[in-house]
Amino acid sequence: MAESNFIDYVRIFCASGHGGAGSAHLHRAKYVPKGGPDGGDGGRGGHIILRVNPQLWTLIHLRYRKVVKAEAGSPGGEALKKGKNGADIVLEVPQGVVVKDAETEEVITELVEPGQEYILCPGGRGGWGNDHFKSATNQTPRYAQPGEDGVEGWFILELKVLADVGLVGFPNAGKSTLLAAITSAKPKIASYAFTTLEPNLGIVRYYDDRSFEMADIPGIIEGAHEGKGIGTRFLRHIERNSVLLFMVSAEEKNIGKSYEILLGELSQYNPELLVKDRVLAVTKTDLITPARRKKIEGQLPEGIPCVFISSVAQTGLNELKELLWQALTR
Repeated sequence: MAESNFIDYVRIFCASGHGGAGSAHLHRAKYVPKGGPDGGDGGRGGHIILRVNPQLWTLIHLRYRKVVKAEAGSPGGEALKKGKNGADIVLEVPQGVVVKDAETEEVITELVEPGQEYILCPGGRGGWGNDHFKSATNQTPRYAQPGEDGVEGWFILELKVLADVGLVGFPNAGKSTLLAAITSAKPKIASYAFTTLEPNLGIVRYYDDRSFEMADIPGIIEGAHEGKGIGTRFLRHIERNSVLLFMVSAEEKNIGKSYEILLGELSQYNPELLVKDRVLAVTKTDLITPARRKKIEGQLPEGIPCVFISSVAQTGLNELKELLWQALTR
């Protein structure tokens, strides 16, 4: 099977460059046999910089780049010549990347704005040349500073998809079918569970050239917050969505209970997700009878906008767009 291009987690070793040593040179010339100190400063070591490139949507370009080391600064020279700074290394990342210390898993920074930069490993400062140390009582210092060491360590880069609406549901609830029906995205669709193994994004066109972005998140099962199914691997992508669209198939025995299970998994993973606006869509309504629909209406949870849809029959989709737009612009 072909390897997926969607990589949302990499572990990488980064090391900035050491600073160049300062020079302890003493000026010498034909008619100046005992000149003063003229040693220059060492150059700064190269930084490791993270920069957001909005054209990227995955970390695949960093998957096999396990070690990144920047150039060291050059030493200072005579005649107060400063050493050359080490070249910086810029690692481009997509929007929504969270950077963590690999040992402690402490969050270092989050990169969400296009063009945003963060110096992950600052280069070591260059050492001072002996010119800095001359004084009235020590006019010819024969020592200089060494350059500072760079910074190194293992880091985790973790991508959380940025989208306006995130689709939440059990495997085979019709999330990919909906995304294909109302956007130009082409997700894999099949009649078995866990068809979607990576988030898919699509743009939903609304009225008057307005639009919003929708993300199809791989299916959640009961116990996902404990690592069951594909576990927490994709739950983090829901954290960045403004509105959560819960999708429950009309074939489920109890729509309300299924919704509560999904809600419980999100609550166990991150209680802050419950603050987000929610919309419930009952899917695959083309497969049920009017009597079954009436029974489902009595199972719907209170306090959440609900809509019956069929992506195959193209019914209820405009009403769904309207509910999502209202939630996004509240």
